[in-house]
Amino acid sequence: MQYDAIVIGAGLGGLTAGAKLAKEGKKVLLIEQHVVPGGCATTFKRRDFNVEVGLHEMDGLDKNDPKIKIFEDLGVFNNVEFVRVPEFYRYINPRVDIVVPDDYREAIDVLVKRFPNEERGIRRFFKVIMGIHKEVGRLPREKWKFIALLPVFPIFFRNVMLRENATLGPFLDSVIQDEDLKLVLLANLGYYHDNPYTMSLLVYSAAQGGYFSGGGHFIKGGSQKLSNYLAKVIEDNRGEVLLRHLVTSIITKGNKAIGVRYRKTSGKDTEMQEAFGDFVVANAAIPNVLNELLPPSEARDKLASVVAGQEISCSLISVYLCFKRPPKELGNKCYSTFVAGGDVSSQSDLVEGSRADWSKRWFVFVDYSQIDSQLAPENKGLGVICTLDYLSDWEGLSKEEYRAKKKEVAQVLIERLDKLIPGIKEEVELYEVGTPKTIKRYTLNPEGTAYGFAQIPKQVGRKRIQRKSPIENLYFASAWAMPSHGFSGVIIGGYSCAEEILRK
Repeated sequence: MQYDAIVIGAGLGGLTAGAKLAKEGKKVLLIEQHVVPGGCATTFKRRDFNVEVGLHEMDGLDKNDPKIKIFEDLGVFNNVEFVRVPEFYRYINPRVDIVVPDDYREAIDVLVKRFPNEERGIRRFFKVIMGIHKEVGRLPREKWKFIALLPVFPIFFRNVMLRENATLGPFLDSVIQDEDLKLVLLANLGYYHDNPYTMSLLVYSAAQGGYFSGGGHFIKGGSQKLSNYLAKVIEDNRGEVLLRHLVTSIITKGNKAIGVRYRKTSGKDTEMQEAFGDFVVANAAIPNVLNELLPPSEARDKLASVVAGQEISCSLISVYLCFKRPPKELGNKCYSTFVAGGDVSSQSDLVEGSRADWSKRWFVFVDYSQIDSQLAPENKGLGVICTLDYLSDWEGLSKEEYRAKKKEVAQVLIERLDKLIPGIKEEVELYEVGTPKTIKRYTLNPEGTAYGFAQIPKQVGRKRIQRKSPIENLYFASAWAMPSHGFSGVIIGGYSCAEEILRK
């Protein structure tokens, strides 16, 4: 069968690329190995609860957010409802308990009131990150390769390119003295990376500025609603979405990608099939494309040289909690609450704190009962405890050891949550644990990461792997390529990938 474009993987990047191409009249085939589309943008059922897998909140959706035009073009706003989250986050350590608003002007006021001696540094911090965020947002999508920009964007060069090699930790140290204030500002560092001293200031500012300019938004009913809708756009425009099918190789001719081989992931009929297309879009981990899908060639070797030495990011562990009643009835007042690690008193402590013992590791508790999430039955509640984790800590375990460790970790974290919200432990009706092994199982991502390559200076900006690969007609649309990870990054990247193909 011949197609205009074949998309490997139904994460948000592949779904967005496929939806845009299909909407523009291209015949699209999307192949996904999981039973539902979405990748990390999915939900699953447990009894009468609809459990959100990946989305706590999506940044932006203000007038300067490029996702606005993307969602308008694809009809998302007419079919998917977004709920504004009431605040950015609450941060707690033994010395500080503070709620940070999601408007940067209000956040400045709150932080200056709590840390009056740091007013100058607070204003400098927000001036820099909001300045970078706004200038990145002004770039036309086709210019987001961060190349050949200097004559056209002199302000961009001054405020962004000079910081392409800058990292977050040293910047904070240069403008803020109070360590608790640094920890407040770094509360949600885990949205992006595990180490402030290697976290790209450019990526952090572009993403964090989105929350401070447009706030956070939850997809009512869960992120599966968005994924299902984008899959429907493909199918409504004479495209095909094949679930439970795995792409085993990319077919090439010379230096050109011309199709894929694939098979069913289960059942009796698992015979290998082939499909051919003018373009192939890989919404898959680039290391997997390189090591498992591409045949040997000079172009593959060129891609290998680009990927060589790239560091893969950390992973996550999530304890999904189904409650007998909403946590807000127990006195919880915030949507996202970040609880500091037990031994963390300075920014430098965060480096080891992300791998600390479970009784001391930082975590965030997200309480969906604070909004109209439509995830839990009436008079019940849904929440999640989430923190950074690493696949290496879960490998080499037997099935019994794996289950026992999941139970142990969950119980430790639930006990800690009970200290934050007394009585909540008794309200847990059931829980489910998703580890880095879980993420790897359902997304096939190396190291079980949801972030792709680590957000460090040598792997961002102009050095980031581009959407167009060295193999002709093979493109990337995922967290592993331009512009970045996260719901916003992959949506923008997938749409931009489709635009590049349409221009060609």
